[in-house]
Amino acid sequence: MIGEDGTQLGIVSVEEALAEAEERGFDVVEMSPNADPPVCRLMDYGKFQFQQSKKRQAARRKQLQTQIKEVKFRPGTDDGDYQVKLRNLRRFLDHGHKIKVTLWFRGREMAHQDLGLRLLRRIEGDLEEDAKIEQFPKLEGRRLAMVMTPRRPPSIRPGRKPTEEREMDAGAAGEGVHARAPSTGETVRDEAAAAG
Repeated sequence: MIGEDGTQLGIVSVEEALAEAEERGFDVVEMSPNADPPVCRLMDYGKFQFQQSKKRQAARRKQLQTQIKEVKFRPGTDDGDYQVKLRNLRRFLDHGHKIKVTLWFRGREMAHQDLGLRLLRRIEGDLEEDAKIEQFPKLEGRRLAMVMTPRRPPSIRPGRKPTEEREMDAGAAGEGVHARAPSTGETVRDEAAAAG
């Protein structure tokens, strides 16, 4: 039997162990039932279970939940739309998510699959510093799909904006703020916030 502080108490009978535990206000917990003789320990079992659940929760919090985020393109995607979608892909990679780039072909566009491959190569080149290809472009029916993973660990926790963006949003939210005048109680427009 092992004491609550880790000291060896020697080989004792079950009755003696239970009496000792009751006297000290602890529980007898069997640590190694297959050992000869079995090893038991005096401990506060409720506290032990609580600490174990806290450790599991902390481990779960540290785990990153990766998702596959899909962004769809068309062979004729214009440059403005391309830049917006590329910005979204970078944001997903910053959050540590895998990305699936899907290129949809409609009707006669199937005859020009080379345009789609060129677009996927352009995406691959633009994201070269941020991502690496996990699954090369593969034709699945009328769509061409490619999966990429981030090269770096996530720089932003999912669900949170970077500090600069939060500050900018707070500044933008300050525009047109209405407040009550302290003396009259009338609603007044905050001119400083509107000007800023």
